[in-house]
Amino acid sequence: MNIANVSGRLHLVRDGRVLDVGKASDGRFSPEPGEAYARWPELTAWAAEQRDDAFTDALDVADLGAPVPAPRQVFALGTNYRTHAAEVGWPVPETPMVFTKFPSSVTGPVAQVGITGPRVDWEVELVVVIGTGGHRIAEADAWQAIAGFTVGQDISDRDVQLRPESTPQLGLGKSFPGFSPIGPVVADLDEVGDPHDLGLRCRVNGELVQDGRTDDLVFTIPQLVAYLSDVVTLLPGDLVFTGTPSGVGIARRPPRFLAPGDVVHSEIDRIGELTTTFVEREVRA
Repeated sequence: MNIANVSGRLHLVRDGRVLDVGKASDGRFSPEPGEAYARWPELTAWAAEQRDDAFTDALDVADLGAPVPAPRQVFALGTNYRTHAAEVGWPVPETPMVFTKFPSSVTGPVAQVGITGPRVDWEVELVVVIGTGGHRIAEADAWQAIAGFTVGQDISDRDVQLRPESTPQLGLGKSFPGFSPIGPVVADLDEVGDPHDLGLRCRVNGELVQDGRTDDLVFTIPQLVAYLSDVVTLLPGDLVFTGTPSGVGIARRPPRFLAPGDVVHSEIDRIGELTTTFVEREVRA
């Protein structure tokens, strides 16, 4: 099952066509995209019953918003790919390196984002979307707590992130408006297959800058769910950015960063693509 936020309403997506969940279910399910995750098993069972000929409307990418428009918690992992740890010269972590991104940074799969400084960087990531969630979830039970997966960009203002470098401000440097684009859909396990065997790529103005696979993750998705939920209660619709492969701008020689006019395409096998256009930041009023 794939779901999407189409013009602010929850839709199923199948073979390039969409079905409005609120209307098709006669109000059984809310039209609000963010309310799908608390009822994920029930929604999945209902979706499986919907006939292909019910999907009468074509999907228009321009109508898509963030499939989780207002998550209550957004977690992210640092150096969770071996190739990325190597390129930045950091050791592979022995325990997950967790930080948070603020929910106000979430935007959709086709977005314009303001450049906040001279060192704004890209990081394509597989994002886990929590379904029923819970507290102290065992690794063996992690898949039952997950709704699905989406594409994400952990956009990073390296100047803010690393001021000062001795005490990095990860959350602030990665939480400007639009710095967490996600989408185009949330795809469940049936659609994705093995989430530890997916290719993920990032292109800047058409140039391939990141080309990795999720089999390079240091900590697996069940390990991350168990680790996080041992401390916090994971809530329906929470997001977990699982880390980025090698190829980020700050690690290049010389370093390379984004500027107004740049277009970043982020894609993951079996899920889809984001298009993020960078523009001049609005002048402070």
